[in-house]
Amino acid sequence: MPKLAGFEDEKTAVTMTRVLAGNILTVGLFTRAEWGVFKKIPFKTHLILDIAAGVLAAGAPWLLGFSKNKAARNAFLALGAIEISAGLLSKPEEMPKYRD
Repeated sequence: MPKLAGFEDEKTAVTMTRVLAGNILTVGLFTRAEWGVFKKIPFKTHLILDIAAGVLAAGAPWLLGFSKNKAARNAFLALGAIEISAGLLSKPEEMPKYRD
């Protein structure tokens, strides 16, 4: 995302992008769903973590001091909006196959 959005020179934003990407990957791998590899995290928890990551992403430009970089700020605001929307608009029910 940093290179695509044009903020690869903003080191803090690049690091935060990697942290968020790692979080998304890890949560996905551990979610009890058809795509989860380890199936440990309930799907409702996955959605809550999506919302939390979205709030963090949306606030990151101000919390981490790169809000003056328009490209980074806007990319993180968009990422935050997508994460929050995904968490709020997804049905929280797990598929019967993956319920306890």
